[in-house]
Amino acid sequence: MSGESILQDFRFAIRQLRKSSGFAFTAILILALGICANVAIFAFADAILIRPLPYQDPSRLVGVYESIPLCPQCNLSYPDYLDWQRLNKVFTSMAVYDVYGFTLNTPAGAQLVEGARVSDAFFRTLGVNPILGRDFHAGEDLPAAPPAALLSYAAWQQRFGGKPDVIGMTVTLDGVPHTIIGVLPREFQFAPVGSAQFWSSLQPTNGCDKRRGCHDLYGVARLNDGVSIQAAAAAMRVIAKDLEAQYPDSNRGQGAAVLSLSDAILGDVRPVLLMLLSGAGLLLLIACVNVSSLLLVRSESRKREIAVRRALGASPARLVRQFVTEGLVLVAAGSALGLASAKWTMQLFLSLIPARMLAGMPYLSGIGLNLHVIAFACAVSLAAGVLFSLIPALRLSLSDLREGLTEGGRGSAGTVWRRLGSNLVVLELATAVVLLVGAALLGQSLYRLLHENIGIEAEHLATLRINAPDSSYAKDEQAVALERQVVSRMASLPGVQSVAVTSMLPVSGGNTMWIKVVGRPYNGEHNEVGYRQVSSGYFTTLRARLLRGRYFTEQDDASKPPVIIIDQSFAKKYFLGEDPIGKQLSYADDKPSQPSMQIVGIVDDIKEGPLDRDTWPTMYVAFNQDPNNNFSIVVRTSQAEQSLLPVMASTVHQIDSGITTFFEMTMTEKISNSPAAYLHRSSAWLVGGFAAVAFLLSVVGLYGVVAYSVSQRTREIGIRLALGAQPGSVYRLILKEAGWLTALGIAVGLACSLAAATLMRGLLFGVRSWDLPTLAAVAIALGIPAMFASYLPARRAASLDPVEVLRAE
Repeated sequence: MSGESILQDFRFAIRQLRKSSGFAFTAILILALGICANVAIFAFADAILIRPLPYQDPSRLVGVYESIPLCPQCNLSYPDYLDWQRLNKVFTSMAVYDVYGFTLNTPAGAQLVEGARVSDAFFRTLGVNPILGRDFHAGEDLPAAPPAALLSYAAWQQRFGGKPDVIGMTVTLDGVPHTIIGVLPREFQFAPVGSAQFWSSLQPTNGCDKRRGCHDLYGVARLNDGVSIQAAAAAMRVIAKDLEAQYPDSNRGQGAAVLSLSDAILGDVRPVLLMLLSGAGLLLLIACVNVSSLLLVRSESRKREIAVRRALGASPARLVRQFVTEGLVLVAAGSALGLASAKWTMQLFLSLIPARMLAGMPYLSGIGLNLHVIAFACAVSLAAGVLFSLIPALRLSLSDLREGLTEGGRGSAGTVWRRLGSNLVVLELATAVVLLVGAALLGQSLYRLLHENIGIEAEHLATLRINAPDSSYAKDEQAVALERQVVSRMASLPGVQSVAVTSMLPVSGGNTMWIKVVGRPYNGEHNEVGYRQVSSGYFTTLRARLLRGRYFTEQDDASKPPVIIIDQSFAKKYFLGEDPIGKQLSYADDKPSQPSMQIVGIVDDIKEGPLDRDTWPTMYVAFNQDPNNNFSIVVRTSQAEQSLLPVMASTVHQIDSGITTFFEMTMTEKISNSPAAYLHRSSAWLVGGFAAVAFLLSVVGLYGVVAYSVSQRTREIGIRLALGAQPGSVYRLILKEAGWLTALGIAVGLACSLAAATLMRGLLFGVRSWDLPTLAAVAIALGIPAMFASYLPARRAASLDPVEVLRAE
């Protein structure tokens, strides 16, 4: 086979496709659509699931957690970390980290910068070495050591101009001077802490770090050679059991969990991404089926041409090679268009991820058409090329030469439709049903998630978080005075109806505490509840419902006995059948001399944690009795809440320019952009998009097969009409065959969708995987357009003039 003959085949293929420009355009567009969706989603899968973590021997890295029934993977306490580090024999090294926002003093004023506190072995555990300066020395995370910090590469470039003499400089973080000892590599990333700029040594100086019952750290470790993750988990559970016996008041019911660092970082994203990749794969399947149907139809119309060429001496190999060339030209054009569209689609997907969430996904920073993605695209294109090249060649039997010359294959079209085209249509419809059911279930989940009763009226609420420097607001009385001044100034703004502060906004998760009920026997039970510090106007600002008792007042301050408000879940769990009002609680690790807290009110449950999780029992402490200089402001306004956000920030800076403000957002934005809502929304929209395209392609595919079959049966239908058949019988003839195809495709699709929905039930919220109304709605939504698409060619067939048809024959 010479290069000249290949070039001739290529030129002939181009001419043939140009002659059938409608067919070529449709096939290329459909194929490009399928390749675009698959390549774009695969690029995300490659970045998240396939590419190894950018650390030394990442398969040996694990996340280490404390475990309780309510929280299988929870934070560590600092004292437990020290014991785990000392007692374990399964890790070569173990470290902890804490996501942290630092207040940085700059010439322009105080700024909040992302950062992290890490123990001295953190970077050695990951196998990361600074490109400038040094790592933390052993013991540099102890309280007596001078505070030190490493810079991210971005912070070094942007804040220090990339100067090599940055080592030894001092940077003031949270009012404390830190010596810069090193600069991290440009490619270094650690997703759990987002875009951290400053990495300080973790020095246990705050109150939480000194309490075994206070959990605020995350663990990471490197396995010893030959130690599996399962063996490490078993060994750590033994240590946790020993600590439980040694410290029953703080460690009762507390186990250990160890999982690969990859799973720890990507656990929530992996199932969503696999589902989207499956959806894109189904869309590609429908695209290939549609193009195959087009090729089958086209091959039937070319039987006379091929028979003539064969009779004139063309060899079978020469004819097959021509079909292969045409198939490859189609695939090459579709792949090129699909790849170009995929690059744009990737950027579109990235732009849809909220900035705060994207900061926690540094592994997406280099997403694009890398070698893995291009290799995947080539594999998909090659498979499509083989499929589209062989279908026409296999369909046109060269032994049917006499039939091709005499009838041109015309009489066999009905058989082709029944044997091949009908099977492809059933496959297409079934695949579309699976995607439509998945999209409908995810859409319902998103709707129910966003309309979940969270116990507050989120509309017209503006929020802002502030961090006041310890140098001016570390004392309780200073924090209380700041809170009162902030509330007073905010309340005077135009349109403001009420103002409150809280240690943590709803739908945020947050701190938990162990409690015990005064007067009841206590043996170290793990009574863990949510914990919020809130001002007197918090519940009225949120418009949360008071069930019993009273709200906090401004008089509930440090001079009065401690009081708390609990939610309904708390009351049901710890006071079932009792009246909680007036009961006394205390923290599990408090000394007997510490004053207990009296329950003065019960409020309806507020969704303090993620939208898709069960509500934890929560207790609310009066801010004036347990103040903090880092809190969120919540403002209810009668005007558009978005317009109030800049005014809120400027009002705080007028009080003190050294206070940093961040996370300005409306409450509806916070709920809508929460991780749970975003994952459900992105899944619903993407699968919904795949389903919409699949719906369109399947209906068009059914129309095309039926219409072509009718066009090839014109003589048969004309004879029927000439012999006295009524148009209604022609309608029934066409629609009956199309109806059976539609019914079979939908039935197969519903059966497959039940299995698929069962696999994705972990992504559903408030809806069953076998939701009958959804299945029925999808069947109707696809069945009616499919039958309408079949009605159009049936109508054309019934309106034929038998005289004209027979004269043409």
